Amino acid sequence: MELQILDKTFVPFISAAEIDKEIQRIAKDLHNNFQNEVPVFLVVLNGAFMFAADLLKHYTTPAQVSFVKVASYQGTETTGKVNQLLGLDVDLTNKHVVIVEDIVDTGTTITAIQQVINTQKVKSMQVAALFFKPEAYTQTVEISHVGFRIPNKFIVGYGLDYNKQGRNLPEVYQIK
Repeated sequence: MELQILDKTFVPFISAAEIDKEIQRIAKDLHNNFQNEVPVFLVVLNGAFMFAADLLKHYTTPAQVSFVKVASYQGTETTGKVNQLLGLDVDLTNKHVVIVEDIVDTGTTITAIQQVINTQKVKSMQVAALFFKPEAYTQTVEISHVGFRIPNKFIVGYGLDYNKQGRNLPEVYQIK
């Protein structure tokens, strides 16, 4: 069924069941990577809040969670600039850090976050992204854990918005 958000029409793309299956797989992979370690999950707000909540429900061993808020979108287009709105509230020195991101397209946000993290002496840094657009990606930061590789089309739902609407949808819709 089509969905109208403001002036755009969206069609179903990825179901809630498919999303849950991939999140469980990513949580298991992360658990295997950090046995006997306590990683810091650095959640990128606003979009990654649903992914992070579900990921951390399935990551059942000790972990720390912190949040950073950045923005690089306006409407359906990336602005190419990152504005760090809310900084880190945890010391990352000598810690394993997992950046939890809803979607990686150009990679501008991930690169900016990596630059901030690089100022601290972390043990390791990995990126867990629920959605990845390889054809739009222009950076060099490795995206360690990917739920879905998707085409370079705008999506909404499951934390992703179009002009502040649609984040609450349990599944993902693609622009028509």
